Amino acid sequence: MSTEYRIQQAPQTLDDADGKARPLLEQARQALGFVPRMYESMAKAPGVLDTYLHGYQLFREDSGFSPAEQEVVFLTISRLNGCEYCMSAHSMLADQVSEVPDAALRALREDREIPDARLAALSRFTRAMFESRGRPSQGEAQAFLDAGFTERHMLQVVLALAVKTLSNYSNHLNQPELDEAFAGHAWQG
Repeated sequence: MSTEYRIQQAPQTLDDADGKARPLLEQARQALGFVPRMYESMAKAPGVLDTYLHGYQLFREDSGFSPAEQEVVFLTISRLNGCEYCMSAHSMLADQVSEVPDAALRALREDREIPDARLAALSRFTRAMFESRGRPSQGEAQAFLDAGFTERHMLQVVLALAVKTLSNYSNHLNQPELDEAFAGHAWQG
């Protein structure tokens, strides 16, 4: 039995959401075809959900990373934070949407070195940013640049860290049940 605190307040669903949360949940349903339980839980504080959705969209649309690279960043952060919900959701997206190579996805889920050199460099830099709280060493930064990434990509990793911190920490507090859409890729830390 976990000794971690869990928020007891019920999630906000489309059936009972307040005026600030309802449009955000409707936006999610329109985009995804359903409202993930994580979003319903985050909607208890609509500013958290709004900030998450906005940052997530900006990262997806303008990060300069390929969809597979985006998933590597999100999976690396979610694993470091031990977020079972996000590891499961992004594993499904990596597998079924973003075309992350199977060996890379397995490595990310098992915390092993990724066999693809570029994806490995991206994951290592993301880990360095996470562990150093945004203060990578010259060597870590240069290795990232030498792998073909740019300083702009470094800042995009900062955006991903912010977005995943919002969702990972919210999930730690809320402990939403995993949605059926992600169940086939369930992960436990």
